[in-house]
Parts: sequence; C-alpha cells; structure tokens
Amino acid sequence: MSRRAELVAALRPDGVVPDLPAGRRPPQDGGRLPMPLVVSGLVGLLVVAAGLALMVGSVSVPWSQTWRILAHRLGGTALVPAPDWTRAQDLIVADTRLPRVLLAALVGAALTVAGMVLQAVVRNPLAGPGVIGVSSGAATGAVVVMRFGLLGAGALTLNVAAFAGALATLAVVLAIARSGGRITVLRLILGGVAVGSVLSALTSLLVLTAPSPTLASQVLFWTLGGFGGARWSLLVVPAVVLVAGLGLLLSRSRDLDLLLAGDESAGALGLDVHRFRQVMFVVVAVLVGVTVAVSGVIGFVGLMLPHVVRFMVGSGHRRGLPVAVLVGAVFTVLADLVARTVMIPEELPVGIVTALVGGPFFVWLLRRDGRREDPR
Repeated sequence: MSRRAELVAALRPDGVVPDLPAGRRPPQDGGRLPMPLVVSGLVGLLVVAAGLALMVGSVSVPWSQTWRILAHRLGGTALVPAPDWTRAQDLIVADTRLPRVLLAALVGAALTVAGMVLQAVVRNPLAGPGVIGVSSGAATGAVVVMRFGLLGAGALTLNVAAFAGALATLAVVLAIARSGGRITVLRLILGGVAVGSVLSALTSLLVLTAPSPTLASQVLFWTLGGFGGARWSLLVVPAVVLVAGLGLLLSRSRDLDLLLAGDESAGALGLDVHRFRQVMFVVVAVLVGVTVAVSGVIGFVGLMLPHVVRFMVGSGHRRGLPVAVLVGAVFTVLADLVARTVMIPEELPVGIVTALVGGPFFVWLLRRDGRREDPR
C-alpha cells in the first residue's frame, strides 16, 4: 500500500490501518468520555455557575427569585403572574449581572477555541493566544486611542482600535515568521514573543507619559481584563464572531486534525498547509481581537483550557471545539464570580484570578513535558 493510500485509510471512519506509524496518525474522533455525558454535564454546570453569578454580589438575590426575574423578562406575566421582587432587584439581575455573565461566557468560549486552534496550528501544547502577540497588540491599540483622546465614537472607537491593533500585530508577526515564502513555526513563536514584549513596553511608555493621571487605572482594565463594563450592546459583535468562527472551524475540523499528524502527512493528503495556517492565524486574531476589545487581556484561558478539553474528549476538533465553548464559558463565568465577590465591595481584575489558576497549571505543563523528554 502506498504512503498516500495509508494516510487516506487512516482518515476513514472504520479506523487506522495497522501498519501506519503512530506518529503519523491523524487524531481520531474517539474521546475519553462519552460526548452526550460531557455536553450535558457542562451545560448543567454552566447553568449553575450562571445562576450563582446572577444571585451573588454586593446585593444578594435568592436563587428561585433570580430565575423568576429572568422568566418574567422573557415571558412577562404569562410565565410569572405575580412578581414578588423589587424594581432594584429586577435591574440588578436582568440589566447589570446578566449581560456580564453572558459577556464572560462569550469571551471564555472564544479564547478557549482560539487557544485550541492555535495549539493545533503551531503543533505546540504550550502555545496560547498571547504567544503570537495578538493580545498585546489589541491592548496597545486601545491604549493609543485613550492616550491621545481619540474616542470620537466612544466605546466603538475603542473596540475598533483594539481590533485593528490585533490584526496589525498579526501582520507583523507573520512577516517575521515567513521565510522563503513559508511560515516557520519556531520563527512565529519567537517573533510573537518579541513583538509582544515591544508592545508591552510601548504600552507602559504611553501610560508613563500620559498627561491624565486616570489613564493608568483605565489601562489596568486592558492589561488584566474584566467584565465590569458589560452591557447589552457589547454582546452582539463577540457573539456573531464566535458563532461565525466556530462554524468555519468546524467545517475545517478534519484539516486541523491533519495538522496534528504533521505537515508532510497533511500535505500528502492535499492540504495546502501554509495557506491553511495563514487562514487559521487570521481566525485566531479575529477571535482574540474582538474579545480583547470588549474585556481587555485575560491571560491563560486559551493556554490552559484546551488541555482540559482534550483530556475530556480527545484531540479531535469535531468533538473538541463545541466542548471548548462550554468549558471556556464555565471557567470565565466562575472566574468573574470570584473576582467580584472575594473582596466585596471591591472588585479584582479577572486576569488576576485566571493567572493565579493558569500560572501553576503552566508550570505543571512544563514539568510534565520535561519528564517526557528526559532520556533516562
């Protein structure tokens, strides 16, 4: 059997041919846990996490009353004929906390999906959205607008600037990584780290030279992230981008699986590896740029949670991407709940909470990979 025929047979639903080397096998869709069990469990956990986030805060609202308020907003007196809550409770749950919970879920889902795709594209389990400097670029774009008072259209200008910064950073990093008409993964990672460091220094310089003393506190939001500014109008763009991006990625899930098998194997099956990588980098940049525009830089989510997804359902992207949405949503909703309740009435940036969890996790990943590479 020819090598190409072996690779084609490896992608058939009836399994992998016995003599295909394990290192060249594309990941199969079979996961460690049944998909219905994983999805139902995560949906239930998300409902519980969202309910806690809606009821807990400086003003507590009972669990049953929280859901009755939401039901009344959805169906009016047809669902809840006799409202037994105050106007203040209604505004807190439905107009203040609910948009915040939904924004946290959208951001967590988008970052986890972006991280999972990026780790497949660069074939590096230690990669995250920050590795190619997109997060730093988005934050710098927002800071430039604030520093020079260019907020002509208010929050919209800020969001566009963050998104433009992310795309501009991606273009620079890809130009650095391109060698001989092709993108080298090692050059991409090193270029992303270098560009991200330069942009972080530029952001600090802009803050230190700013005439406004309040800019530093505003920049803190962009560097550590948070959902305190959530409102209904901010949900539309990240929701549309997440749905569109997820649909595109699911349609190319088999190509993402092929990348995990190696460039040579993927190319033998007809995949234009370098062009496909460029498309995936743009998708990641869009996902990360939009999330940074609405929530600031929230670290470690895209690095840490893809490993949790693979542990639950395996490395196949057809199963993994939908689960990544749920895992990311649950995690960021809980992280935001901790951030705004651990020091009531003060509120911590969400990035601090994710860093406290993600930092030790990253160290564990490094030690695990180091033990695997130890020749003894």
